[in-house]
Amino acid sequence: MRLEYFEMIDSVVRLDRAAGRIEARALVPEASPVFEGHFPGHPLVPGVLLTETMAQASGYLVLAHLDFAQMPFLMAVDKARFRSFVGPGAALDITASLEHDGSGYAVTKAAIRHEGKALCDAELRFRTMPFPAGLDAPMRERARKIGLLDGEQP
Repeated sequence: MRLEYFEMIDSVVRLDRAAGRIEARALVPEASPVFEGHFPGHPLVPGVLLTETMAQASGYLVLAHLDFAQMPFLMAVDKARFRSFVGPGAALDITASLEHDGSGYAVTKAAIRHEGKALCDAELRFRTMPFPAGLDAPMRERARKIGLLDGEQP
């Protein structure tokens, strides 16, 4: 994770296109400018960044599902629940499942766990649209970097 750059997913562990499911990993850094203010002397990952982590895992799932034909843009976060705090050094397991795709929208359910313990979950809605000019190549490069394009399992 590079919190300050919004690079939340370190690697794709498994992509199952047929089941519409992705599993990803992220390691919270030991130090980040984010922790200087959230909170001084008691560093915690902000809930909005945990939501972004679930959204990115879901977005990569939608990208793979659509074979990179369109870009998913987060439109809504529903039923978000935060069950525990996340501090520096935590290894996060992120899952997302595709619940719906059609009419220019995709819906996922996503969750984050640490050491088997549920941290948070949410339902996320995306608008799928053509890639804005110049965004397709960087998205494909980031997907390659985290292993999305070769993370598919039979």
